[in-house]
Amino acid sequence: MRGGSQQALAEAVGVTFQQVQKYERGTNRVSASMLARIAAALDVPVAEFFGPVEAVSQISDDLAAMLGEPGALKLLSSYCRLPRGHKAALVSFIDALSKPEGPRS
Repeated sequence: MRGGSQQALAEAVGVTFQQVQKYERGTNRVSASMLARIAAALDVPVAEFFGPVEAVSQISDDLAAMLGEPGALKLLSSYCRLPRGHKAALVSFIDALSKPEGPRS
């Protein structure tokens, strides 16, 4: 969109052309630090990658409200230390707990 090449972007952020292609196709995840480097190379704010400013602002507000819940930061911190398989199981468990109970027999 900015008229530059993938090769130029790759050189600017210190990765290979192929790596930039993988980021663009979604084959590889883009870390937060890499996203910041890409934004700096393109001279745009990181928020530009996430859509309109209003949407990003709403996400930030919603996230701040959720993190303000008692125990939320401790839960998130503990979650980040779990192995990937345990994370999926925990999310399923919490999702099941948070659903309203159906009729009991």
